[in-house]
Amino acid sequence: MDEWTPSDLRAEVEALSPWFHNIDLGHGIETAPDHFLGDYPRQKFRRFADALPADMSGWSVLDIGCNAGFYAVEMKRRGAGRVLGIDSDERYLAQGRLAAKALGFPDVEFRNLSVYDVGALGERFDLVIFMGVLYHLRHPLLALDLIREHVAGDRMLFQTLQRGSNESFEAPADHPFFEPGTHRPPAYFDDPAYPAMRFIEREYAGDWTNWWAPNRACSEAMLRASGFRIEAHPEDEVYLCRVAPVPYADYGPSAVYPAQGV
Repeated sequence: MDEWTPSDLRAEVEALSPWFHNIDLGHGIETAPDHFLGDYPRQKFRRFADALPADMSGWSVLDIGCNAGFYAVEMKRRGAGRVLGIDSDERYLAQGRLAAKALGFPDVEFRNLSVYDVGALGERFDLVIFMGVLYHLRHPLLALDLIREHVAGDRMLFQTLQRGSNESFEAPADHPFFEPGTHRPPAYFDDPAYPAMRFIEREYAGDWTNWWAPNRACSEAMLRASGFRIEAHPEDEVYLCRVAPVPYADYGPSAVYPAQGV
């Protein structure tokens, strides 16, 4: 359908319910007006929107785990050229297509693709958006490695659920096996600020796909270890990163991916 009447559009929105992104489609129609997080994710985006240029003319953008396409559409509003949203949920992709078309951005592309398969895209993007995905993954560090290796051309906008200490931690480059003069492991392993990832075995907030909850130091360490330099930290769980040399590369591939060196 090329154009919708408000009643037709409302019917399309209801047919694709429930929505996790509350998107204002005009005509008094919002996709999730009763969201338990409020006007989400718009109210969250307002807190870090200034971390990205207001004019993104010509930028290529990959939105990984795009859900209903809120961030993909926001990048088009700023003039981005090629915008691709990927997700593994067909209903989310259908929501994204509907929202983008209703808002006048029919050229936003949506594809069913896992983060683990981003190498199949065969291209790099000026900006990769990787928000609200890491804690849903069984293999989060692998996902960051694949993004850095295959699709991140310059910047990455990253967000993850974080729990525990919100302090940064300066870990030593080489950890001693014991505290000097003792047979005890280093005491800083018990410091709440030490990089740590909480594993959620069953459900979190009723969602069995919420596997991980890193603290701040862990999020930052994982980004650095995957070859991302943190450029800005505009909101508690949000980081704007630049592509940087991958640490430990001089150790050889067997150091980062031991199975390949066997």
